[in-house]
Amino acid sequence: MIKFQDIQKGDYVLARQDGTTWAGEVTNLNGDEKEICVDNGVQEFWFKPEELSPLPLDEEQLMKLGFQKEELEDGSVKYKKGAFRILIPHKDDFSKFEIWYREEKRQIMQPISVHQLQNHYLEMTKVHLTDEVF
Repeated sequence: MIKFQDIQKGDYVLARQDGTTWAGEVTNLNGDEKEICVDNGVQEFWFKPEELSPLPLDEEQLMKLGFQKEELEDGSVKYKKGAFRILIPHKDDFSKFEIWYREEKRQIMQPISVHQLQNHYLEMTKVHLTDEVF
């Protein structure tokens, strides 16, 4: 489950409907009813927060979001999208890592989901992180 207040338009989440789980993009929020509209690529459906799950952050998701990968000599991996950077200390280990944009740096000390990365990205860059290429 994802807390309603942690979700923003444009966030990518996992939605469960009739025993099926699929990834989708949040397209609308209804604060009165605490419902979230998610587009599965074909059509939109409304969900309660308990019907949504976070999409785990991993290399596959970063590649879908348009990041470029750079493996460093010390075994760490840097992911880049524009001036935004993610540095993980070991390949495929997203348990703790560093993100930065220009002069602002943040230490992430636990695994996070895609929508949480999107929210950090938005706070730091003032642009929502999507899979669109720029």
